[in-house]
Amino acid sequence: MNLFDIAKKEIELKELEKKTLEEDFWSDSSNSTKVLSQIKKLKGKCTEYRNIENELNNLEELTELVNLEPDEEVAKDIIKNTKKMQKQLEKLEISTLLSGKYDSNNAIVTIHPGAGGTESQDWAEMLYRMYTRWATKNDYEVRELDYLEGEEAGIKSVTFEVIGENAYGYMKSEMGVHRLVRISPFDSGGRRHTSFASVEVLPEITEDIEIEINPDDLRIDTYRASGAGGQHINKTSSAVRITHIPTNIVVACQSERSQIQNRETAMKMLKSKLFDLKEKEQKERIEDLKGVQQDIAWGSQIRSYVFCPYTMVKDHRTNYEVGNVEAVMDGDLDGFMESYLKSNL
Repeated sequence: MNLFDIAKKEIELKELEKKTLEEDFWSDSSNSTKVLSQIKKLKGKCTEYRNIENELNNLEELTELVNLEPDEEVAKDIIKNTKKMQKQLEKLEISTLLSGKYDSNNAIVTIHPGAGGTESQDWAEMLYRMYTRWATKNDYEVRELDYLEGEEAGIKSVTFEVIGENAYGYMKSEMGVHRLVRISPFDSGGRRHTSFASVEVLPEITEDIEIEINPDDLRIDTYRASGAGGQHINKTSSAVRITHIPTNIVVACQSERSQIQNRETAMKMLKSKLFDLKEKEQKERIEDLKGVQQDIAWGSQIRSYVFCPYTMVKDHRTNYEVGNVEAVMDGDLDGFMESYLKSNL
């Protein structure tokens, strides 16, 4: 419990609440919104901590009473509530690890298949489904920004936003190359195939972070949106692709109904990529934005998903592994994310 440093956080909360009483506090709407957001987050964490602390004290008192006067029903309740508190403590511990500069931000995620055509494109779509299911289970909203379907199956690329508190803090653990081993449904000979796909994760850049972009450095193209099963198709050229000429960064958005909205969202994506590049400006190549994911091939994967000859999902950075691959593909990723966060302490 010392990891949380409750005293420090409660002092910080009081200081922020004092600011709201200052005469000119509401005159700067941008600053007041930021402060109120910080107050809400801190208050929630402090309340959660104190609730857990009170419950632990109650359990301790009950345990002492049961030791003096044995009661089977009370003992069962103690065991049940102790397990419940253990889970809450683990959740609280993980929340303390999400203290990075941009961990609380929304996440912008892009998935690209590696070499291998239909096989890899299908794998990229499977990953997209996996992250969508994880987000739904954890009460995050997923907003598709750009979608390019594969020629036979799967996707050539997809960019989506995971919206909610600490979305980037959790999703950053997924950045890298993901490897799949399975009997291919596209191989009439029933042979085993290995496929790769890369996942890029960037924090959404909020308005309080300024990124200067020269309009002359941009090439903006419009085109008709398209996608799987007609659900993404738009009859007008509302989709927008922006190329930042100096860095050759390309972003695209087709999720909104109007060209103006798509352009605004694409600019937000571009700012996130340029900011990430600025943070790593000592790097010489734009590919370094992708961190550990270099070539989308052998030897560079962060995680392997094996469907055959046995079932296993293993993270090569932390050695965390599980045998229930179907559960993982249905969005059970918390163990992988938590082990990654703990390994970076």
